[in-house]
Amino acid sequence: MKTIIAAYSGVLRGTGSSILSALQDLFWLSKSKVEKQLQIISVLQWVLTFLIMGVACTLILMYILCTDCWAIAALYLAWLVFDWNTPKKGGRRSQWVRNWAIWRYFRDYFPIRLVKTHNLLTTRNYIFGYHPHGIMGLGAFCNFSTEATGVGQKFPGIRPYLATLAGNFRMPILRDYLMSGGICPVNRDSIDYILSKNGSGNAIIIVVGGAAESLNCTPGKNSVTLKNRKGFVKLALRHGADLVPVYSFGENEVYKQVIFEEGSWGRWVQKKFQKHIGFAPCIFHGRGLFSSNTWGLLPYSKPITTVVGEPITIPKIDNPSQREVDFYHSIYVDSLIKLFDKYKSKFGLPETEVLEVN
Repeated sequence: MKTIIAAYSGVLRGTGSSILSALQDLFWLSKSKVEKQLQIISVLQWVLTFLIMGVACTLILMYILCTDCWAIAALYLAWLVFDWNTPKKGGRRSQWVRNWAIWRYFRDYFPIRLVKTHNLLTTRNYIFGYHPHGIMGLGAFCNFSTEATGVGQKFPGIRPYLATLAGNFRMPILRDYLMSGGICPVNRDSIDYILSKNGSGNAIIIVVGGAAESLNCTPGKNSVTLKNRKGFVKLALRHGADLVPVYSFGENEVYKQVIFEEGSWGRWVQKKFQKHIGFAPCIFHGRGLFSSNTWGLLPYSKPITTVVGEPITIPKIDNPSQREVDFYHSIYVDSLIKLFDKYKSKFGLPETEVLEVN
């Protein structure tokens, strides 16, 4: 019992060593095996959070309303109404949550690395364009919503905000969990607030390709959906926020997906979901919970290396013309391609590999 309590207290304090030593005493396992199991658990909890936490918490809350504990659910719902607009105003990040030991095990499972190429000024605001989306954007989450890869140390004075679907912030409990990591809705109200009313030193990370890009991600393929994605450039111009291209090598390698051809019934269903709900359902698989030779929801243990490129200085233009948007968008695309070409051979790709821009 003491060992279980010690492990639990290690989670609360964010000390991985306490968890490790307690589990070793409890199960008589080698250090490497305990570490591997903790890595699997840490990744599994995030996969389940991504897939079902919002719906599960909503159903649990509805159930509690029908029990003798209904007052607890009613109090939370009252708080939810009062706190409804918080995600649009920068959220409510927690350094304690961002520094949980579980994120370090999450990082080491793949492993995930963050590579800094240039300094960022704390007197400027930034919009990071993250590519590619992958199935779950695991590199984006680990690098910018936790401190596991040292984003706060690599970019001192910069506050990262990972932007994701606004619908996630309508889900009870899930919204609070996401906000604790510095995650915000990817809508104009939220981005405008962070870039105009939250001082300087803010960096909003937008997965530019979104759901459309996720439909085409598959191992061995390096392609981005970017040609007609110009809204983030317009936002940067309106606020004078510098654009920073970011490429995550290995993001597409951790899951295998069934790719439906354009015009097929499967792609038609995916596009309808994307249009009306905001996300596109993918048929994908990773490895099993107990064996890497079976299918399951766990991603494959493939390295993900996220490279943060050189910032592009953007002027502040209150009402940018389409010509101005197109001009800076072309500069951004060129910078992303140069970033990919410069680092591709360092992270396992052949010199002949070309980044496909759709």
